[in-house]
Amino acid sequence: MMWRSPQACQPAEALVVAVAGIAGSGKSTLGRALATALGAPLLDLDSLTNPLLDSLPPDVLGGHWLASPHSPAIREGRYAALRAVAGDVAATGGRAVLVAPFTAELRGGEAWERLRESVGDADLCMVHIAGDAELFDARRAQRSETRDRHRTPEPPAPAPVAPVVTVDGELTTGQQLLRVLAVLGHRAAAEPSEALLRKTFDAVLFDLDGTLIDSTASVLRSWRRLAAETGIPPGAVAAHHGRPARDLLRMLLPPRRVAAGLARITDLEVADAVTVQSTLGALSLFTGLPEARRAIVTSGSARLATARIRAAGLPVPAVMVTADDVRRGKPDPEPFVLAAQRLGVDPRRCLAVEDAVAGIRSARAAGCSVIAVTGTSAAGELTEADLVVDGLDRIGLDRSNGALRLSVS
Repeated sequence: MMWRSPQACQPAEALVVAVAGIAGSGKSTLGRALATALGAPLLDLDSLTNPLLDSLPPDVLGGHWLASPHSPAIREGRYAALRAVAGDVAATGGRAVLVAPFTAELRGGEAWERLRESVGDADLCMVHIAGDAELFDARRAQRSETRDRHRTPEPPAPAPVAPVVTVDGELTTGQQLLRVLAVLGHRAAAEPSEALLRKTFDAVLFDLDGTLIDSTASVLRSWRRLAAETGIPPGAVAAHHGRPARDLLRMLLPPRRVAAGLARITDLEVADAVTVQSTLGALSLFTGLPEARRAIVTSGSARLATARIRAAGLPVPAVMVTADDVRRGKPDPEPFVLAAQRLGVDPRRCLAVEDAVAGIRSARAAGCSVIAVTGTSAAGELTEADLVVDGLDRIGLDRSNGALRLSVS
């Protein structure tokens, strides 16, 4: 997820969230999920204006309204209606979620200012769903929207100029929702047990993907591309998050093709590593620990892990256990046992930080206490951990008589 000007999206008494994206990006689905989570009315441009436009005879507009010679005026009329209703709702109800392509508004300038002014004193947060054109093209091809047949091809949109929070279209709606709610300041309460807070630890063992770095979209995008090349199910990786690629490929490909498949997915993921960023709070938590008290335990290869760590701006640790170092990957305990051994500590004196069920089970089997962070999976899927948090900024690790003690905010 790319973060731009999140200060403009802090929680407020009056808040309007505008969800933007091209056709097929999933903006309506995300908008509905946000409206439900925020308890806010949903104002979808299509729902507000399409029934009227669809009821008009095509000859009145010179063809379908999407391809009409009058389409610029129609576009302005549609957005004028959306702005008017949004202004009324914001003034009377305080909150609203708007859904529209917002193509002109993303460019900033007059269109953006008109939208911002229409919601009065309410804070305006623009959420932009970005992604590969091929992904959105495929989604449009699979749906049965009649209006899609009348859309004219558009050139790739430039990067937004208006202040936005950008989420990747590769993510599931649930994953997108978790990220947007965090920016909006809607945080889940963290409830650590007294027993966990009384413990002290000698080291912290961090998972990498989805924990220290937000690479979920990159993983899904790379595996989608591999699926297109090899014919494996495109959703296979989502169902087995946290497991080594070689184990997954052994399940999906004939033995003779596994080595080539592993080399290809590594190349795809390394090439896409430039898109990853550190997760909320990861940089300060990780760098705040002494080198001898931290390690990374990842299901990725050393080459891939190093590429992602550097792209996210994190230091490469002295101790890092990768898929290249173990015979049995997560959920087997071997990766966490080996990391503790390399640090010279007992795994039962280690705190593991994970984001996936396979990793949680691996760490627990090694004897570690486990904190799970949401982002890849929802909190309800991570209940095997000792504590679930919605961001690493919730975690503090203080030195106490030479050991580390956990604090949670």
